[in-house]
Amino acid sequence: MSPIKAEAGSFRDPSGRIYIKDDQVFRTIMPVAADDYEAVRATGLIEELGDRGWLIGATEVAIDALESVATDASYVVEHPKIPFISYPYEWPFPALKAAALHHLDVHLAAMEKGVTLSDASAYNIQFIGTQPIFIDLLSLRPYQDGEIWGGHRQFCEQFLNPLLLRAKLGLVHNHWYRGTQEGIPAADLRRMLPLRKKLSRNVLLHVVAQSALQNSSATQAKNSEQTIKTGRLPKASMVRMLEGLRRWISTMEPADTGKTIWQDYANAHSYSDEEVRTKQNLIAEFVRTTSPQTVWDLGCNSGDYSQVAIDAGAKRSIGFDVDQGALEAAFARGQADGLDILPLFFDAANPTPNQGWNQAERQGMSERANADGIMALAFIHHLAIARNIPLDDLVGWLMGLAPTGVIEFVPKEDPMVKQLLRLREDIFPDYTLDAFRHHITKRGRIVQDTQVSAAGRRLIQFERKPT
Repeated sequence: MSPIKAEAGSFRDPSGRIYIKDDQVFRTIMPVAADDYEAVRATGLIEELGDRGWLIGATEVAIDALESVATDASYVVEHPKIPFISYPYEWPFPALKAAALHHLDVHLAAMEKGVTLSDASAYNIQFIGTQPIFIDLLSLRPYQDGEIWGGHRQFCEQFLNPLLLRAKLGLVHNHWYRGTQEGIPAADLRRMLPLRKKLSRNVLLHVVAQSALQNSSATQAKNSEQTIKTGRLPKASMVRMLEGLRRWISTMEPADTGKTIWQDYANAHSYSDEEVRTKQNLIAEFVRTTSPQTVWDLGCNSGDYSQVAIDAGAKRSIGFDVDQGALEAAFARGQADGLDILPLFFDAANPTPNQGWNQAERQGMSERANADGIMALAFIHHLAIARNIPLDDLVGWLMGLAPTGVIEFVPKEDPMVKQLLRLREDIFPDYTLDAFRHHITKRGRIVQDTQVSAAGRRLIQFERKPT
């Protein structure tokens, strides 16, 4: 039995903290939050949202479930474990949009019960497949008549402004969001927006006015803070604000609507129909023989092979790609077909690091690695050739992600590799099939090795040595 461990990202809220015990997830509810929790629970909202699948389940358990850790707590609740924790700076546009709408839906449903949200953090949303779910039980508290929405600025910075960056300017939010972690300040977005894009009522209210408030003098800021604390906003007005934001965000689409390089890869690749079927059959066979619960699809494109894996028996797929158009197509596929696939923005040569307080508040990709199997299809040449990652290092990294997997080797004779080398010197004498096989066998064994294209592409299934 592993020791009870406090979740490093939950330290900010004195109302309670998340703890991990083996494979179980618990939340403490401290005395300072007990009255609010009891009042919200009495409304039936927690049960209602849980039944809808909008709020993570919360089952009250004995205090000693956390042994001596929770002796000061008023309550301990157990939550189901989220299959994979992701962050707003990893979400493609449609995922961030779905998360924003879900946050507003939860808030509106809460308001009907006389409950509000104490904050508007995007980190309070997680995904199960493409379905968002609200995870911070203690953000729910009784609504006080006439109170101003204290989470407005946070909602704008962490949801609205990153969406507007793409919807108004065609700029993706991921790198900027990752650099700040708290979203995009209104003042920065205001500077970037041309005058004609500032003139809508919504932009004036939620961006320009927010920017003016943030940039006000110390005296003005103090007065504004006092207004927030003592001001009155009728409940009907607050509901209309939330509903207006929801209507506005629901209409947002990326400004750069042209196809990206890999968005239409499934229809524009160099495989024949027969070669595609061969590749699909090999992936399906891999899944059926290894029975992975969670598959990581590296270079997932529009999710074609994630769907093959799920159809063959995998419970879920976490897809990773750097191409926004491909991620958007994969997200749309997951929503349309009800697939448990979560497509995330991921640059393998610059993966998400440990971030936040003490470099532990947000976990890097390697700390969250939980794949039972990986697929790296048409993937490694983009790193080995385009990004100069040594093939040995690349194979070691891939095999470190899961005990088994399928990696596609694309030789230099392939048209895609020739295109990568077209305008640069070939400084990759070690990028060969023999070297690739050698790097695998020194870490494990090759289970299957099959040519899948006339140009010499091969799917190689590996099994890592036991650690």
